[in-house]
Amino acid sequence: MNEEKKYNILQDVIKTETFITALVTGLVFMLAAWIIEFLRNHVMITLAGIGEIHRMSPLLYVFDLLPLFFILAVFLLDRRRVKDKIAFTSRLNEGESRMNAMADFAKQIGEGNYHSQLTISTDQDMLAQSLQLMRDNLLQNFRKETAQNWIAEGKETISDILRQHNKIEELSVKVIQTLVTYTRLIQGALYIYDEEKKILATAATYAYNRRKYDTAEYKLGYGLIGQCAYEMDYIYRTEIPDDYVTISSGILGDQKPRSLLLIPLITDEKLQGVMEFASLENQIPALTIELIKELGEIIARTFFNLKNNQRTEKLLHESQLMTLELQENEEELRQNAEEMRATQEELKKSNEHLEKQIQEVENAQKRQYSLLENASEIIAIYDENMVMKYESPSVIKILGFTPEEMMSGKDIDRLTRKGETGMRNMFKQLLANPSEPVTIQYTYMKKNGQKIFLEATGRNLLSDAAIEGIIINSTDITERKRAEREERLKSKMQALSENSLDLIIRLSTVGQFFYANPMVRNFMDIDPKDLINKTLSEISVSEVLHSYFKQTIDTIKAYPNKTSAEITVPAKIDGVQTDRIMSFAAIPEFNENELETILFVGHDITEAKQIELEIQDKNRKIEDSINYAQRIQSSILPDIRAVREYLPKSFIYYKPRDVVSGDFPWFFTRGHDIYIAVVDCTGHGVPGALLSFVGYFLLNNIVDRDRKMSAAEVCDLLHFGVRKTLKQDSEEAEARDGMDIAFCKVNHLEKEIQYAGAHRPLYLLRGEELIEYKGDRKAIGGIPHRKKEEENFTNYAIKYKRGDKFFFFSDGLPDQLGGPEDKKYSPKRIRDLILENKNLPIEKYSNLFAEDFELWKGEGKQIDDVLLIGIEF
Repeated sequence: MNEEKKYNILQDVIKTETFITALVTGLVFMLAAWIIEFLRNHVMITLAGIGEIHRMSPLLYVFDLLPLFFILAVFLLDRRRVKDKIAFTSRLNEGESRMNAMADFAKQIGEGNYHSQLTISTDQDMLAQSLQLMRDNLLQNFRKETAQNWIAEGKETISDILRQHNKIEELSVKVIQTLVTYTRLIQGALYIYDEEKKILATAATYAYNRRKYDTAEYKLGYGLIGQCAYEMDYIYRTEIPDDYVTISSGILGDQKPRSLLLIPLITDEKLQGVMEFASLENQIPALTIELIKELGEIIARTFFNLKNNQRTEKLLHESQLMTLELQENEEELRQNAEEMRATQEELKKSNEHLEKQIQEVENAQKRQYSLLENASEIIAIYDENMVMKYESPSVIKILGFTPEEMMSGKDIDRLTRKGETGMRNMFKQLLANPSEPVTIQYTYMKKNGQKIFLEATGRNLLSDAAIEGIIINSTDITERKRAEREERLKSKMQALSENSLDLIIRLSTVGQFFYANPMVRNFMDIDPKDLINKTLSEISVSEVLHSYFKQTIDTIKAYPNKTSAEITVPAKIDGVQTDRIMSFAAIPEFNENELETILFVGHDITEAKQIELEIQDKNRKIEDSINYAQRIQSSILPDIRAVREYLPKSFIYYKPRDVVSGDFPWFFTRGHDIYIAVVDCTGHGVPGALLSFVGYFLLNNIVDRDRKMSAAEVCDLLHFGVRKTLKQDSEEAEARDGMDIAFCKVNHLEKEIQYAGAHRPLYLLRGEELIEYKGDRKAIGGIPHRKKEEENFTNYAIKYKRGDKFFFFSDGLPDQLGGPEDKKYSPKRIRDLILENKNLPIEKYSNLFAEDFELWKGEGKQIDDVLLIGIEF
């Protein structure tokens, strides 16, 4: 109903101009008097404020009666009816508007517009809050999926580049150019680590979408580049050093970057280089850092492989040059020989010299031939005293030491005691039997601290003029040892598989059987040896298994990852046909990075599933019982509407941790006395709820007596009542259960509130001051101290004033953990929150504490039941 119609209804009621004039005049005088009192007493213009100014200035009642002289009883009844009808129509329109707004909001979310905003208030509206929560969850999932796709696309792009190039220089330029462009950073550089020179040299620089040709070198530990390489960890800086380089642009001029990221390129714990990225933004996005860090190891391994390839090509080229040089020397010697034959006299003079030269060349050829032949080995020459005379350069690649370091004693220092003994025994055998080679195996500590296995073969060539020593050929057999160990484990696994209760099958990618353990008889009714080398199409197998094997093979061929599935399979066990629930794991097996076979392992989980169903049924029954208990507990507890009939300005903030609660509000009236309490029973959940029934009914029985009692006397009687109920006063008592309480007795006629507490305080906010009344340091109930007489509870009698606010609560509120440092909420935070909002109406404190509690708790769990009651007079 619109405003014009409301006006017409009111105009029909007012019949005469005189009546209208008198009514309006009375209303003007009344409203003017109200406004003057609002301004003079600084009271907020609310319904509560109107009552407040009337209490301060009773003369206002005279002004209020002026309009009544002109109002008839019929007019009052009719105006009430009209106003009710208008209010009802307004509520209907408002409800329809809210429903339309929420429907439009849900439609926007369904169309993928996760940034849509709800145009109405969501306070106290569960549907609106649920829609907003759904929108926030969908938006979060969308952002997470977008980030994952962005990282995957970046890794795929760089991987394609790494596969396309086999030159470090070209690859470096392409990688850094692509990364800078993809991540939208302003500049990037890539530095390659030279293991021989121990320096990092610029391989590629890219800035402002153009390749730069800057060159620089850094030692390990010097500058940010050297520091990143030395620590082998990434560096992210938003505070750039003053001496750091600037970035030049024709548009932007010279600017210093505002954020910097350095990523080391590491593979197998070896440094391959460093990537450097700069940005003019204050921060580099975390997603960009994550992508570059993940790419670091991939790029490092590619550079490591390329370096090895270049090193192999270099060694091959050097060996070819040495072979050509030897051929040239031989040709020169032959020419010299022909010239020396020209005269017999010259031949005799130079014969000895020529033989020495030929012998030296032959010795060099033999030594060079041995080194080239054993390039994958370490070749060492010792004298008869076990002193090293020569070490081949291959030791650098295999052990990490230079030949000079090995000849200075590292050959023996890095041996274990057993290895050193074996080496000395080998020398003794070689010296005793020069014609017999000796082979030993031992462990050796590489320069980087890694332990490897070496196999050394010694030959006594002291009599060989080309060697004149004992030659030791050492080979790294670590991989061979590992393979032997894997073979042993494989044999053991084969034995375990044969005796396993699981169904184990190995299939090729075309469905050919390579292995099946004896359990196959129960599910395929065929002997394992009859399956080998047959395909799925050649055997008779249940449709369920056939379909599962075929679909899984196709899935793993497309996406070579481990998969899991649960299927029901027909089986014949001990001659009885039955259905079994099988949990299958399909594991891809690779050979040289190519999918070779798929291992299927099926575990019978039929009994486990039956147990799981039984557990679910029991849990459902327990949950139903707890929910029923919650309905019983809720039915006896007071709600805020019942409390506000006697204490109009009050609130209850009640938040159980579980379905049922050990904390409960208690409320009772008798004559002019009002009783209200916060009760905190030992524990929470079902145990706390059971104890809460004891406290509830004991309190009802205590206060519902003929004689009047103070708040402390009620607590004393409750204390002994709990002990008696739980039989805690007997000699055999073990139950120490009890409860804490903040108990208040209010009498409006005497304007007095009495308080007694067990471990729980009472806060009084009076003006600018917050006064705390502490409860006694003992609980309600519990086993009594046999040798110490207990004192009664302390009774506080407080004369309240208008505007006084009282707060009392259970320990679940101050004990809640949370905040930035995961500390307790604390009584101090409660006091501070009350003082900071001292002018807030008492009813608003419930939402205030609820929001602050949730903010403090954050993502953490609620540790106890929470109950807070506030009263204003």
